Amino acid sequence: MDATALRALQAPLKDQYRSTPDSAVITLKAKGSLDDSSIACKVETGRALAVAGLHPATGGSGAELCSGDMLLEALVACAGVTLKAVATALEIPLRAGTVSAEGDLDFRGTLGVDKEAPVGFRAIRLAFHLDTDAPQEKLDQLLKLTERYCVVFQTLNHRPELAVSAGKA
Repeated sequence: MDATALRALQAPLKDQYRSTPDSAVITLKAKGSLDDSSIACKVETGRALAVAGLHPATGGSGAELCSGDMLLEALVACAGVTLKAVATALEIPLRAGTVSAEGDLDFRGTLGVDKEAPVGFRAIRLAFHLDTDAPQEKLDQLLKLTERYCVVFQTLNHRPELAVSAGKA
């Protein structure tokens, strides 16, 4: 897809969202079911069933997916798609590229071993390695706009309002 095709695809959506701002607000949903025989949660991804379980550092077998890994994978996916869209819009040619994310966890917090240890990632690093002849100023602009428009990056960077509830089935 080139910049013209991307603009043509997005123009009617942008017009709609400008004229009817409420139409731009969409509620995304995820759903899972608790496994009845192990410490796991079966998450419906829309394409397949993903079974998440404990990370080996918390006593898991490693056979199930780790939700921390899934969070990093979601960041990589979103950042990669966003970077490609921005590069297309700015007409920055990319021959190839990789996106990687890594995060540091202190499992003492998760296991309640140390009340001062954080529960969750203390640091996340996102990196792009791009095969391109674009000048550095274009790459700087590409990175700035990718950060700005990547939903997962911005969600991690600016904590959203969170709510939790529980009820009987």
